Amino acid sequence: QLQASGGGLVQPGGSLRLSCAASGFTLDHYAIGWFRQAPGKEREAVSCISSSDISTTYVGSVRGRFTISRDNAKNTVYLQMSSLKPEDTAVYYCAVDQGCNALIYNYRGGYLEDWGQGTQVTVSR
Repeated sequence: QLQASGGGLVQPGGSLRLSCAASGFTLDHYAIGWFRQAPGKEREAVSCISSSDISTTYVGSVRGRFTISRDNAKNTVYLQMSSLKPEDTAVYYCAVDQGCNALIYNYRGGYLEDWGQGTQVTVSR
């Protein structure tokens, strides 16, 4: 089971760090991806980190602003978000799979079902 946390209300230009904590299994051998769903929009893949620490970003607008990382000792994956913009407002979710390619394939195919509650990020004055 994965639990996303760390969201909140932040002003434009601010920063937040989201956490995705695993329970019941260890993250060491898995890829973890962050997704987000803005109001009235479809969920989109943001970033993924593989078990070998290779990261991939899927949203061009967050490149250079969002950084995904993992701490296997804490069984947690993070999404460091900086220079936040109002368009980053969304509910952020994390998901797990064998690898990033598999994660994105299953996401696009609609095979990911258990998204959890996610964590709300609101960027506003």
